[in-house]
Amino acid sequence: MNQDFNPPHKTNKAGRRFTFKLKHVLLPGLLVLLLLPLLLRPAVPAIEANSSTEKDLSLSPPPPPAIPEIHREVVGGEIAPGDTLTALLGDYFTPQEIHRLSQESKEIFRVSRISAGQPFKICLADGEFERFEYDIDNEEQLFISRDGEGFAIERKPIPYTVTTETVSGTIETSLFEAVTATGESDVLAMTLADIFGWDIDFILDIRQGDSFQVLVEKRFREGKPAGYGRILAAEFTNQGETFNAVLFQDGERRPDYYSLDGQSLRKAFLKAPLSFSRISSGFTMRRFHPIAKTWRAHPAIDYAAPTGTPIKTVGDGIVSRKGYTRGNGNYVKIRHNNGYETLYLHMKGFAKGLLQGGRVSQGQVIGYVGSTGLATGPHLCFRMRKNGAPVNPQRVKAPSIAPVSAENLDSFRLHAQTLLAQLRDRQVRIAQEPAIRATPQN
Repeated sequence: MNQDFNPPHKTNKAGRRFTFKLKHVLLPGLLVLLLLPLLLRPAVPAIEANSSTEKDLSLSPPPPPAIPEIHREVVGGEIAPGDTLTALLGDYFTPQEIHRLSQESKEIFRVSRISAGQPFKICLADGEFERFEYDIDNEEQLFISRDGEGFAIERKPIPYTVTTETVSGTIETSLFEAVTATGESDVLAMTLADIFGWDIDFILDIRQGDSFQVLVEKRFREGKPAGYGRILAAEFTNQGETFNAVLFQDGERRPDYYSLDGQSLRKAFLKAPLSFSRISSGFTMRRFHPIAKTWRAHPAIDYAAPTGTPIKTVGDGIVSRKGYTRGNGNYVKIRHNNGYETLYLHMKGFAKGLLQGGRVSQGQVIGYVGSTGLATGPHLCFRMRKNGAPVNPQRVKAPSIAPVSAENLDSFRLHAQTLLAQLRDRQVRIAQEPAIRATPQN
């Protein structure tokens, strides 16, 4: 029996295991082959990356151009004699603009009143006018700037840094010399004489050994000394008698000086029409006239002083006469209340703006010492009359004006004690503009 013999097939387990292993090897290998080009790709150079970024940025708008810096310049100095607004601002304004400016400024400050010697500044921006500054006086400034087709015109207080100091001294010859000997300005002596001028005649009454103490504000502007501010309190000892003055504002009244008991130092008449001088001839009803060579009454006081010394009216009043006669020279007659009148003779000239019929205030300058008329040299002949009859000015007891009101008397006393303590302790401190306005008591 011839039969083919086919042995049963056996499963090759080793082959299947090999196939399974091959799959596990080939699959990761294929993945490696696929990823390998990416891993081996060279990095993009930084320059190329930046250039790409720059291309993106180049699409954004360019930054705005830088704002040019404004060139500022200040032209300044002091007003020269004869200077006008046209002379000062003619390079920046047309004549028509200057005329319009003059018209617009009338209600604030008449620019025609610009005075020689006063400081000014012209502020420019890129050569163009920006602002004009002018010191009206020691307290206020004038500001002028363009405002569209017109002008902005303002008056503003001058900004000062203020310190308060005590100044004291003893008199050897005169108040003027005693103050300047301390290193202070003669302006302080003049102000001190004005404060006590109702009680002390600084020509006749001063004696060697008299003394003073003053609590005064000193002002600084842009770091430089700029004169004096207010005298807050003062003490003056004359021939053993001490006089006190305290600056105080009583309610809505203007600030004024009062004694420690609240009495006003201000009286109807000053003791003298000159601050510093000497009496060359006193009040007498019989004197030999040096020019007429005859014996005459001299119901007046002659004050010898340098030509040009300011003459002040001793009281409020009305100018009843202003003129010239052969004997009196240039003279002024002022009518006061209660039947008083005063005369000022031999003047060199009259103060600017003094008009016959016009009102004058106590202490106002009305003219200047001269030697016009029958005069042997520069002096002031001062006369006073009461109801038409001559009186000796040195013997007139002028009444005081109103004292501190009853409602503010307690505030005044506290204020006076504070200032007097500073004055007598000679303290030096920074002033924060001490308040002198009283608050009415409830």
